[in-house]
Amino acid sequence: MKIKFKKLFIYLVFFYSFFNIQLNSKEIPSSFADLAEKLIPSVVNISTTQTVLTNTNPFPFEFPPGSPFEDMFKEFGTPKKRKASALGSGFIIDAKGIVVTNNHVIKDAEDILIRVDGDKEYKAKVIGKDPLSDLAVLKIESKDKFKPVKFGDSDKARIGDWVLAIGNPFGLGGTVTSGIISAKNRNLSGAITRYEDFIQTDASINVGNSGGPLFDTQGNVIGINTAILGQSGSIGIGFSIPSNSAKIIIDQLIEFGETKRGWLGVRIQYVTKEIADVEGLDKPRGALVASVAKESPADKAGIKSGDIILEFNETSIKEMNELPKIVAQTEVGKTVELKVWRNKTEIIKKIKLGRLETSSDFKVAKKKKDPNISEIKSLKISVRVLNEKDIEERKLPKQTTGLVITNVQNDSPINYLKVNNIIIEAQKKKIRSINGLEKIIKSVLRSSEKTLLISIYNNQNQRRYIGVKLD
Repeated sequence: MKIKFKKLFIYLVFFYSFFNIQLNSKEIPSSFADLAEKLIPSVVNISTTQTVLTNTNPFPFEFPPGSPFEDMFKEFGTPKKRKASALGSGFIIDAKGIVVTNNHVIKDAEDILIRVDGDKEYKAKVIGKDPLSDLAVLKIESKDKFKPVKFGDSDKARIGDWVLAIGNPFGLGGTVTSGIISAKNRNLSGAITRYEDFIQTDASINVGNSGGPLFDTQGNVIGINTAILGQSGSIGIGFSIPSNSAKIIIDQLIEFGETKRGWLGVRIQYVTKEIADVEGLDKPRGALVASVAKESPADKAGIKSGDIILEFNETSIKEMNELPKIVAQTEVGKTVELKVWRNKTEIIKKIKLGRLETSSDFKVAKKKKDPNISEIKSLKISVRVLNEKDIEERKLPKQTTGLVITNVQNDSPINYLKVNNIIIEAQKKKIRSINGLEKIIKSVLRSSEKTLLISIYNNQNQRRYIGVKLD
């Protein structure tokens, strides 16, 4: 009996070990080949082009009219146009050719070219983009059907899970790398986007991977590869925007062409241990309200400076940087409940959220347009009428008339002129008004030669003539 029991025990140990190995082997893929083959057709390479202007003038001064060096060095003052290109990645989320990528991949792009499945090239247009989250949505200009991928639940992704990154690093399209999720909820202090909650991975991500997908082992997109640590290339730390955060933005860009984020109207800061002790909190948590914008939703609801927001709509705020993300992802116009710590007591405030994009916090103050300044589009300059104060300050002849140049665009045909130069004649006719110059220009454009002769005073009050070929 002892021998039989011993043999039975050995058999049980053997079978336990065998099945345990089999179970564990399912968690460690022997190959990603089948998964990669399935996903590669849905990942695209993106190349963009744009025109940039470079100024080659090495001299910080202007040669006087008639100087023998004026013509010799004139070319140095003329900005040169050149085409610049950028590479990135993206992925298809709709059979009609809807593509997701990073905003920085297509920023300022004049032309967007998308390569699908290695060799098929298509032009694409921007449906919507959001610099704050660094996301953009494109539409491939074709009636072809494409193979989309689906978003997964990034909240269910765990540290240590296997992931796959597919993209276009260094222009080497269709590149597959694997790794694990090495961290979650990474915040880089607003260095990349306004709302940071990155998935960190050690799957190799390099220049050109931006905008590409981070897949789980079921082939679902759980992240959008956005950044690497260091500029030289992958060092085993890459960052991806979680799919759950990205999908909210992407859906809005597809539907509206823009984002609609919730807005409270508060400036917040971290709750330190010292602040928690003074305020009677059990531990540092929540978001301390430093200030409240006037007429904001928070102001109307009675939120005050010094309040500590502990919960937003029943979601606990463990750290300050969690609040802006939760608020931004909440529907505009929704009434939410805030649990606030004030005077060592919890109180409840109900707030109807505003929209960030139309708030005073978001709007960039625009300079008021000077009604006295007008743009001469054919010359790509802005001018105003010479006045008596100008004549007195510059000690010009009292009868002088003309237009003072207030701005010269880089690609202007007279970009070698300077701000405050004065146009006094065109086609040897005195200029007394902006309308007068525009009439002469129209007449020149109707002529066969299309050459405009203008006379100016430079900033040293020296007169010179300039011939301009108009398009």
